[in-house]
Amino acid sequence: MKQLIPPPLLAQAKKILIVTHMAIGDFTYMQMCFRALKRAHPHLEIHLWVDERRRSANPEDWPHLKNYSLYDWLAASPYIDKTYDQNYSPALHAQSIAEARREDYPIVASLTHMACHRYARLTREISPRGFIIGLTKQKYRFFELSKKLSILKFNATIPLYESQERDVPHVSDIYAQWFSKAFGLDIPKLDRYPVIHIPDQWTAYAREQLATWGLTSQVVFINTYSKGPERCWPLERAFELIREMRSHPQWREAGFVVNVVPEDLPAAREIYKNAALPDTHLFSAVDNFFQLPAILSLCSLIVTVETAVMHLANAVHVPVIALMRQNNPEWVPIDQENSAVILVKEMDAWVTKIELPEVMEKVLSWPLC
Repeated sequence: MKQLIPPPLLAQAKKILIVTHMAIGDFTYMQMCFRALKRAHPHLEIHLWVDERRRSANPEDWPHLKNYSLYDWLAASPYIDKTYDQNYSPALHAQSIAEARREDYPIVASLTHMACHRYARLTREISPRGFIIGLTKQKYRFFELSKKLSILKFNATIPLYESQERDVPHVSDIYAQWFSKAFGLDIPKLDRYPVIHIPDQWTAYAREQLATWGLTSQVVFINTYSKGPERCWPLERAFELIREMRSHPQWREAGFVVNVVPEDLPAAREIYKNAALPDTHLFSAVDNFFQLPAILSLCSLIVTVETAVMHLANAVHVPVIALMRQNNPEWVPIDQENSAVILVKEMDAWVTKIELPEVMEKVLSWPLC
């Protein structure tokens, strides 16, 4: 397969900018592509632009957007040399564009699968003279002429996959295909499995936290939160699940850690107080991203909705039961031997349609539990 970025240009370039609207789940898999790119071209600095699609002019929104835990992981990554992560307000976004323009990037790759035409304009604004590639829809309708003209700002394009296609590849395979087409990389299947290197200080933190809670043997981690309401499970149902699991001998002595996103902690504490369950503790990674995978790595089982936690579970090699919609089959956990998926029964149905008996059936039948 002919790579889109000319090999001589890639060999001569000292740095490259990759633009994404990345979440933790994306980086869990895409980091393996960055690793492959760094190994193939060790001379190349990889700069990453993380676009914040929730960008807001409201100062009340900024603290949460500014402290997005993904940035901790990116800062620790040996494959990323520079990150543009100040894009959560219009003013900072403009400053980031000006800073990136001064870098005079010879190569820019837009790996953004939403609003591709907007990122064609953004990348060309950042690098007026550079070689720019980007993802794009395979077809635009007649009334989308302006979008189609924007796409022409790319020097070369990679067709987007369609989530509803039959036999859609896993997201790790999709990302590997993008990097193959763009950079000519061959990333073997085994090299697409996610890994995460947890700093020693956070492993020590997790061990100390579980010891403080008195959870020293079997620990179950439950997460009901996701960015979109269609992917969430009610927190109350997590406590119902704990009661039901405790009614079975194999889980009677287990401890439970219930994950909560930082912004929902006050409300979650009220629900937790009313539940009054023994050996059950709320957890939130309020200080650093690595708190989350460190705690996950010490658990016996993870039960989670469709979000980054299910992918991190595979990265730390802990069995996971994932509650998912049917809409994005490419995002199922990659490690099938250590993962079980419960799908809603109808297309477009929300995860809330998954009832407690379905989860308990999987908990009690899952062989690695």
